[in-house]
Parts: sequence; structure tokens; C-alpha cells
Amino acid sequence: MTDKISNIKRLALFLKKNPNDSFSKFALALELLKQNEVSKSRILFESVLEQDPEYLGVYYHLGKLYEQIGLPEKAKYLYEKGIELSIAQKNTRTETELKDALELLTIDPNHEE
Repeated sequence: MTDKISNIKRLALFLKKNPNDSFSKFALALELLKQNEVSKSRILFESVLEQDPEYLGVYYHLGKLYEQIGLPEKAKYLYEKGIELSIAQKNTRTETELKDALELLTIDPNHEE
């Protein structure tokens, strides 16, 4: 647990010095999500998406967060946009992950992992 907290503090300090660093913002959002800090994670993920729409990883994780908080239409939109971007970036692994997430959402909109 202290490792998680130190990761959060380390990333937060780095982000304070480099507020536009998408990777650090994304990593901090993931760490906060592990601590069930959903609203803080959402703010960071949405910030990454807004400032760096080419940051492919955010589409899956923010989509999953939207599913978790009951916003399936937003999740669907993100998965579809992420699939388009992953095709453009020729990232087949992420494309497959996003298609799988979209399929699960479409089959069962109440799906939770």
C-alpha cells in the first residue's frame, strides 16, 4: 500500500512540475483508480484525452471507467473513436482490446469486470 501511495505522490510531484505530460497524467489516473479514486481518475483521463487525443491508451481506460460509473454511451463512443485511432496508428493489439470492450458493452450494457 505504501508503494501505491509513494507512486501517487511521485507522479503528482512530477505532474506539478510538468502539467502537460500525458504519460504522467495517465499513470497517475491509473494509480488513483487502483485506490478507488474514481472522480480524480476521471478528471485526469479526460484531461489526457482533451490535451492529447492521439494518446491511444486513454480510450480503453476512460471507457472502462465510464462503464463503471454507469455511462455506457460515453464508453461506446470512446471505444469507437479509439478503434478508429488504433487503425490509423496501426496498433492491432489496442484495436483488438477496444473491439472486445465494445462487443462486451454491446452484448451486455450492464457488464462489469
